[in-house]
This record gives sequence, structure tokens and C-alpha cells, in this order.
Amino acid sequence: MVGHIVMWKLKPEAEGRSAAENAATMKSMLEALPARIPQLRKLVLSTDVFASIPEADVVLYTEFDNADDLQTYQIHPEHKKCVAFIQPIVAERRMVDYTF
Repeated sequence: MVGHIVMWKLKPEAEGRSAAENAATMKSMLEALPARIPQLRKLVLSTDVFASIPEADVVLYTEFDNADDLQTYQIHPEHKKCVAFIQPIVAERRMVDYTF
């Protein structure tokens, strides 16, 4: 199995919306992906982050059967739509991929 974790710190305001509004849109978009990308085995997302170093507003945890499935997810058109929305609203991003 492969785990993929991403933590984002959002800009206070971007694209005419507050960080909270953008986080809610991110949550909605990303939580729709398991129904659209069969290689995505599990997705958990939170916008209620109460402790992180460095600070984060949104945390995503996903699981895949293997690294090839993770790669398929990363290049999938539905994931790319999320990336296009997220990139301009993010101040900082941390990511880790690992096997377990």
C-alpha cells in the first residue's frame, strides 16, 4: 500500500475568496475524487486542523494499492482540475508519499 499526505497553508485571501471559503471548495472537490478515480482506495480530508508544524489549513490523506496507482491518480484529469483550483490559493504545501 502507498500513503500520500498533503498539507496546505492557504493564502488569507485568493481568487476573491477567503481562506475558509477556498478550503471548503477544496474539500468538496477532493472528496468527490474517489467516485471518479478507481485507483484511489481511501481519501480523508480535514479543514479542522488544530495542531501542525508548520501551520496548515487543509490536510489530505489518501491510500493506493501501489506507486503506479498513485501516479495514475496524479495525472488523472479530475485530479488535475483540483490542482488547477488549488495552486493559486496556496501559500505553502508539504507532501509525503510512503509505503506501508
